[in-house]
Amino acid sequence: MKGGKYLLLLAAFVLQARCQQDLQVTMSPPLNETFSGDLIYLTCNNIPSGSEVMWYLNGNQKVMQVDKTLKIPVADPVDSGTYHCESNGKKSNGVSIDVKENIPIATLKIKTGQPVMRPGESVVLQLDNDDGLQGWICRVYRGHETKRIVLRSKDNPKSLSFQSKDLNVQETIYWCTDSTQQRRSNQITVRTSGKHISLEMYPQPAIVGENLILKCYVWGTDKIRRVVFYKKGEMNDWKVIVESRSSTYKIPDVTESAKGQYKCNAIYTHVARTYGPSYNVTSDIQEVFVQTPNVKAVVSEKLGLSCSCPRCPSDVSYSYRWYYKKTDGQSWTWMDSNAAFMMPRESATYACSAVWNHGRSFLSNGYYYRPPIKVFMIILIVLLVLLCLAATAAYILWKRRNTSGPIYEDVGLRQRDRGDDKYEMLQKTRGDQKEAEYDTLNPEAPGRERKEGNYEPLKGGTKEVYHTLGAEEAAGGAREYEALKKEGMKEGEYHTLGMQGAAGGGREYEALRKEGMKEEEYHTLGMQGTAGGGREYEALRKEGMKEGVYHTLGMEGAAGGEV
Repeated sequence: MKGGKYLLLLAAFVLQARCQQDLQVTMSPPLNETFSGDLIYLTCNNIPSGSEVMWYLNGNQKVMQVDKTLKIPVADPVDSGTYHCESNGKKSNGVSIDVKENIPIATLKIKTGQPVMRPGESVVLQLDNDDGLQGWICRVYRGHETKRIVLRSKDNPKSLSFQSKDLNVQETIYWCTDSTQQRRSNQITVRTSGKHISLEMYPQPAIVGENLILKCYVWGTDKIRRVVFYKKGEMNDWKVIVESRSSTYKIPDVTESAKGQYKCNAIYTHVARTYGPSYNVTSDIQEVFVQTPNVKAVVSEKLGLSCSCPRCPSDVSYSYRWYYKKTDGQSWTWMDSNAAFMMPRESATYACSAVWNHGRSFLSNGYYYRPPIKVFMIILIVLLVLLCLAATAAYILWKRRNTSGPIYEDVGLRQRDRGDDKYEMLQKTRGDQKEAEYDTLNPEAPGRERKEGNYEPLKGGTKEVYHTLGAEEAAGGAREYEALKKEGMKEGEYHTLGMQGAAGGGREYEALRKEGMKEEEYHTLGMQGTAGGGREYEALRKEGMKEGVYHTLGMEGAAGGEV
């Protein structure tokens, strides 16, 4: 029995020594599932230092390099397959990788800090999962070692934050999983640099079709005079891509050509420094990785916003998540909505993703949406203004058309029979009247009040000829007043009697007698004596007068004297 036991132990040691001599491929970080965008390292173990290594994917040569580690910076479905290495005529075992087209279900991001930190500092990370984080743990891969980070929480929160330990290695990778390791988050990579200046970018790979912002970050000051961004060319030479006072550089609508190595140079000073030259420092080299979103959601508008995912798996059921941001500089904020259709309540930029049990689609492009009620109110206000302008213009046009009638109109007469008050009222038409359209009766003598409708009709045979009687005696005379007698008068001739004596005289007043007068000849009697004189007043008699000639009698004696 003892001999057999020793033989078994000897066989195990021989097998172990033989295995140690064979080449072996290991993957780090150790992931149960690989998603699009993951950072993966494949290491060919058990080879002498400095030996050349040949890497194969599905039996085909992939790359030849001196370093024993193969880096896949941005995993893509085309990277799926079986990998093995070969060195000094020996081949390793095979390691299979299946890169999914979608991204993980949970989101891990930097809450406080930068993707490039100074040695000895730390960052605060935030984990988000809409289905809760009960039982979730995080892992950190640094210096070829993987350690666990315990998350302490109560109930089942949807968001948790934790702080990393001091960063003392060049690169540290974080990710989180649930208790079964079937559901996990994306990776976050934090790098270190001992310089006072660093080139910052989004910690995850740039997405084709979206924007990428690079920032030349100077620790401890913002007094930057000049910044130059460089990119490494195909001939390994550094080319200036932009030079300005701004510390940021935006690459719009990213394409595959954006990937590569970058660095920046800054000339700056510190606030506390009052003398001496400015600092002139160049950052460490940082690499920009670009990935193409294979499974991406799409936002469309129709009375609201709809989310769809044409390339999502057809054998799973999924819901939707909505996000929004009000400015370009803000990060996306999750909204409490799981439906494919949503009606936003405020103006903002919206995006969505499709979610199922173990994964989700890439975030859709941002879509700026303005609620219809605001658009409707703006349109309504514009229409009301246009209607007001149109109504005003129509009123002005109507006003002009209705004020362009004839200058003179027929005067209607109304007779009243009440003793001596036998006057008839001139009834004027409505509307604006031009100057000289109507004659006005002179004021009556003092002491006698005018009564409405106490005028006698003007007697004339010609249409639109107007005549006005002067005021009657203050005390009623024995005889009635006679109307003006006109014969052969033309249109537009006016005749006015001067004011009669204040006290009724013994004789009657005679009307103006005109014959052969031309159009628009005017004659006015002067004011008679205020007390009734013994003589009658005679009308002016003029013959052969021309158009527009006026004659006025002077004022008579104040007390009934003779002429």
